[in-house]
Order: sequence, then C-alpha cells, then structure tokens
Amino acid sequence: MKTPRTVLIALAAGSLSLAAADVDVSKLPPASTKKDLTFASDIKPLFEKSCFKCHGEQKQKGKLRVDSLEAVLKGGENAPNVVKGNSAKSTLVHAVARLDADEAMPPDGKGDPLSKEQIGLIRAWIDQGAK
Repeated sequence: MKTPRTVLIALAAGSLSLAAADVDVSKLPPASTKKDLTFASDIKPLFEKSCFKCHGEQKQKGKLRVDSLEAVLKGGENAPNVVKGNSAKSTLVHAVARLDADEAMPPDGKGDPLSKEQIGLIRAWIDQGAK
C-alpha cells in the first residue's frame, strides 16, 4: 500500500501520474477475450469515432494524439499513457473508463463515452502488448 508520502515522491519523480494514483481499477470493465488485436484494425476505428476531434492530426489537447500507434505509445503531457502488457496501470484506460471525473474522456458534453465492450477491447489490446 502506498503511503501519502510515497505517492508524493513518485509524483515528484514523474513515475506516477495523479490519475494513476487516485483511481479504483476494480471498477474497470474486464478485458475482452478477443485475440490478436491490432491498433490499425481494432483500436484506431474506436479512437477515430470518439477521440480524433480533440486528439488527432488537427488538434492535440494535452499534447496527446491517438491517430497512430506511435503517437498513442508516445503519450501526451502525462506520458506514457499506455503500459504495454498492463491495461490496469494505463492512464489511457483510466480516462476512457471514466474512473476519475476530472480526467474522463471524452469530457462530458464532448462526445459519447466508450462502451464497456470498447474499453474491454482497448484493455485486451494493451494487455496483449499494444501491437
């Protein structure tokens, strides 16, 4: 268990984002059981529908782009947002699962939240190595 002092040290060192420190990952939808997920065929279409307006080629809020695999893996202001092999520690998953109202993506009024099934696909993709 992390003590408040440990969390502050981790935050100061940049090894833990505030969102990662404060979310209850037990509320995450389960990862999909679908195998061999890829960014191009399975994940990019989800992001294109819900995320490109604010995190695409034209605009990058929070310095985050999600229109290419390289950009997603690079992350944004709170980089990295994806922890390959561990979706529960990936702040991208925390955001789309809306575990923290302040970090929820898309923000209220800016688009439809992803479904539990869509979040499950993103989780499985990350857990499978974010290919």
